[in-house]
Parts: sequence; C-alpha cells; structure tokens
Amino acid sequence: MPTPEERLAELGLTLPAPFPPAAAYVSVRVDGGLAYVAGHGPMRDGKAVYTGKLGSDVDIETGKLSAQLTALNILASLKAELGELSRVTGFLKLLVLVNATPDFTQPHLVADGASDLVHALYGPASRHARSAIGVASLPLGIATEIEAVVTVS
Repeated sequence: MPTPEERLAELGLTLPAPFPPAAAYVSVRVDGGLAYVAGHGPMRDGKAVYTGKLGSDVDIETGKLSAQLTALNILASLKAELGELSRVTGFLKLLVLVNATPDFTQPHLVADGASDLVHALYGPASRHARSAIGVASLPLGIATEIEAVVTVS
C-alpha cells in the first residue's frame, strides 16, 4: 500500500513548505491520539495563492483549488509535527471557512476541494464530519481557511 506521500506524487501534487503561524499559536497540537490543526490557508512560497471572495471575484472551481491547497498546507504542518504522513490514521473533522459574499450559498462545494484530496490520500479512514461556512473576511484576504482534527499513531 503506497504512503500518503507516494499518493501525492501519483496525483502530481507536492506539499508546500510549512507556513509559520501568523500570530500567537502553534500550527499543530498533539494530545494523546489526536492532533488539532490550527486554521491554515492556501499558501505557497510564503504567499497567499488564492485571495478574494467566492460569489464575487472567485468562482467555485478556483475555490476548490484554494481548499485543496489549504489541505496540502495542513498536511505539510502535520508532516513537520509527526515526521511522516502515515502517522495520520484518520480524519475526524474539518472546519472549512470560505471568504464569501453574503449571497454565496455553496461553501460546501468549495470545501469538497479539501475533502476530495484527503479521501484520495487516505481512503475510507478519511471519511470525516465537516462544516463549511461562508464568512465576511479571512486573514490576508485568503479565499479559504481550514481547521482539522485528526487521529494519529
């Protein structure tokens, strides 16, 4: 069975360098068999890749790419904390925040960009509870921010 890193390569994806916390918190906090992952954004090379609002200047497909890159950032932080992604044994919950106009009603479709990636890497163990919420603004104007709770060995 291929490792999550090998599956990423098969998908033609790479992990970005972990983005340091932007304020007074840690990216990942492990307690027992759980890892709590702080909100992450769609960052690469120290910069926000996807900015703007869904329902205005960002379409759903671009929003999905933002959510996918945000999930890659979460995985990068987990790898930095745990040493290898195979130590992640399951995903319990994702909280997906979508920078959106007040009339945007499809944050759940944007969130699929993250959920689909996690499922492609981890299979059935990645089936998770999820909330997808449209918000008025996010730090640095990013299009998506995601928190996660995962099980670890």
